[in-house]
Amino acid sequence: MPDKVMLITGASRGIGAATARLAATRGYAVAINYATRGAAAEAVAADVRKAGRKAVTIKADIGKPEEIARLFKAVDAEFGRLDAFFNNAGIVNQAAKFVEIAPERLQQILAVNATGAFLAAQEAVRRMSRGLGGQGGAIVNMSSLAAKLGGAGESTDYAFSKGAIDTLTIGLAKELAGEGIRVNAVRPGLIDTDIQRDFGIGDRVAKYKDLVPMKRGGSAQEVAEAVVWLCSDAASYVTGVLLDVSGGRGL
Repeated sequence: MPDKVMLITGASRGIGAATARLAATRGYAVAINYATRGAAAEAVAADVRKAGRKAVTIKADIGKPEEIARLFKAVDAEFGRLDAFFNNAGIVNQAAKFVEIAPERLQQILAVNATGAFLAAQEAVRRMSRGLGGQGGAIVNMSSLAAKLGGAGESTDYAFSKGAIDTLTIGLAKELAGEGIRVNAVRPGLIDTDIQRDFGIGDRVAKYKDLVPMKRGGSAQEVAEAVVWLCSDAASYVTGVLLDVSGGRGL
């Protein structure tokens, strides 16, 4: 039997990259999507291949509907199947107060984090749904603990976009269960990845770690373990879950 296939958007760094590497050790061939970091994506692909699995890198901007469609057609051409989709691509902007967030910034955040994720999930469902000739599958959406906490003073736009992901996850889980598709989300808390630096406020993990009951930031690997489990048969009776990976923050 051929390897199962996982597509990961935004897989050139951070949680996406960690998930690609882990998925390869758990029996998945991996389609690695990236927007701008081609060399980093190729490095992730090399690690997947070292684990004995097929990997391809596919450039596509998840903020553009036509590129999302092209991404999934490339997966069709390379693999001919899709078993798991980690709907991971997302962006943040520099920390700003609510009244300072310009319409253009909000639109950019929503284009990738909300609309892009919605359209990408549609493409995955078209391939997985048993009602459309597919074999079923698993979708894991990338939310954030910010959806629960609100992003006050820094990133209400980002939190707003991730609240949409939570709603999408619950709606799809209910609608698609009968079509053989499980849909869940992970909500990482304070995770030590490059995206923390994108806020432009220095060492954000060190700044906020005392707000975490476990008194530390998490790692991309710790989130990847949750994602791969949710995609696996070990989670066969799990759908509609918003899984906090947050060291207890947000309780």
